[in-house]
Amino acid sequence: RTMATKLRRNRTTSKPETKAKMAKDVVQEHEESYEEESAEGETTEAESSEEGVDEELVLSERNDGEVTEEEDAEANATDEEGEKDAGDEWLDGTDLGAVQHRIQETVRVLCRFREMRKPGMSRKDYMDRLKRDLTTYYGYNEFLLDELLSLFNVAEAVELMEAFEKPRPVVLRTNTLKTRRRELAATLIQRGINLDPLSKWSKVGLVVYESKVPVGATPEYLAGHYMLQSASSFLPVIALAPQEKEQIVDMAAAPGGKTTYLSSLMKNTGVVFANEINPKRIKSLSANIQRMGVQNTVVCNYDGRELPKAIGEKSMDRVLLDAPCSGTGVISKDASVKVSKSQLEIYQRAHLQKQLLLAAIDCVNANSKSGGFVVYSTCSILVEENEAVVNYALRKRNVKLVPAGLEFGQPGLTRYREHRFHPSVQHTRRFYPHVHNMDGFFVAKFKKTSNQIPQATEDEVEEDTGMEQRAPLDLGESMEGMNNHANIPSTNGLHPQTATEDEGEAGDGDINPDSAPKKRKREKGWVKAAKLEAQQELAQAKKPKSGKVNVERHGTRPSKGKGKGNKGRGRK
Repeated sequence: RTMATKLRRNRTTSKPETKAKMAKDVVQEHEESYEEESAEGETTEAESSEEGVDEELVLSERNDGEVTEEEDAEANATDEEGEKDAGDEWLDGTDLGAVQHRIQETVRVLCRFREMRKPGMSRKDYMDRLKRDLTTYYGYNEFLLDELLSLFNVAEAVELMEAFEKPRPVVLRTNTLKTRRRELAATLIQRGINLDPLSKWSKVGLVVYESKVPVGATPEYLAGHYMLQSASSFLPVIALAPQEKEQIVDMAAAPGGKTTYLSSLMKNTGVVFANEINPKRIKSLSANIQRMGVQNTVVCNYDGRELPKAIGEKSMDRVLLDAPCSGTGVISKDASVKVSKSQLEIYQRAHLQKQLLLAAIDCVNANSKSGGFVVYSTCSILVEENEAVVNYALRKRNVKLVPAGLEFGQPGLTRYREHRFHPSVQHTRRFYPHVHNMDGFFVAKFKKTSNQIPQATEDEVEEDTGMEQRAPLDLGESMEGMNNHANIPSTNGLHPQTATEDEGEAGDGDINPDSAPKKRKREKGWVKAAKLEAQQELAQAKKPKSGKVNVERHGTRPSKGKGKGNKGRGRK
């Protein structure tokens, strides 16, 4: 290629004899360099074959007498294409180093916007550029990116995304039914595992820094001396604070980390009902229970929403609900969350979580001497799945929020966007990977004050009835006809519907101003009719049963005679 380039540079020479002489000199120079490299032993067979091909190319060009213009243009195009490929990373914004630098500069400007912004650039322009760069660098979809930027300021949001890119520390929980933490640590150190106590807030946790052996295959693990468990999953059990000889329910128990922790704190006394709706996960749950030496646990397979009917209402002392969620707090373990979540799925999850939480509260006995507590937790950081669900339970049941008993963690949000929650929501606790170096988590602790269900107000009935009619009831329900977000109202008062979403488009996007009031009036009338029907059924159920038939209710009159006409009317 080098020799061909030299020939191209001298293609303007007029005499063919001169060109042939130049080609001969190039070949001779190449042969001399080849002999020197052979003497030093640095030329490989592949290089020799390539040089032989180049020599034949030069000789053929020397025999032809000149390099054609087409070949020269093709060579130049190849060089330009290579230069373009080298610069495409910067031009297309895929040079991650440049994108990261641009993100840092944009965040710095937004933090000191008045002093550092460029003339003619608005905050919206900077935010749009930041969102494009964050999508390119971290890979979040538009919905989840907007949620994070609305929940945190730009600097903290970027810090959180960076923390999600790093794995969390490996943590072990000592099984106090079989050993002590000091003895377990000494044994594992002898096996080549470098570890330390987790923190002051945990008396059974060990954090592993490095290991020469698989941590999940040691003799101590197989003997049930410890459990591989994330630090964040310790928190709901610590908040529940189970006591000995109590009856406790773990509504979503698999794979058994929290269930076995409950049993160890109860010292194998009382009863723990470990419920799991997925039959495939019951195998791992049962295996861990047996391996850890737990003897006070009953494994059951029920839908959590039907659990009060199965085990009895007002029969438990405490209930732990680690609800299924979107997983936005464990992105470091499952990166697919970045692109797989949508507003529709969050609505579905929130609706299911509310049903499960109400069922958990119904299982608890408010008159329990030592209990009456419910702990609700998720591995999500979204308000729709946390504070909004807790606020819903405060309205629907006679419960109150109490301090979770955790010495660290950030308080729950009482204000989010234009929404306001009950002041006691600040007793809940939030945990973030960039602050606490653990998975994103949320914990709330309820105290049931009465076994009676409060009477819902008219506004609450109207809102909840509309939600029940239009929102999906189960995650497995078919979503046909529900792709339009206008058909799915918010189950928690967040993101209220606009007139355009409620009424749809008319013509070229014009909205009929008379349509919205009519729809609201129609919905109120339907709700009142439903309430009236429910009251009538309740009144009918309370009436004492008798042998007489209320003929007026069935639309017929009692027959006095025995004539054909009377019989006919009675049958009719």
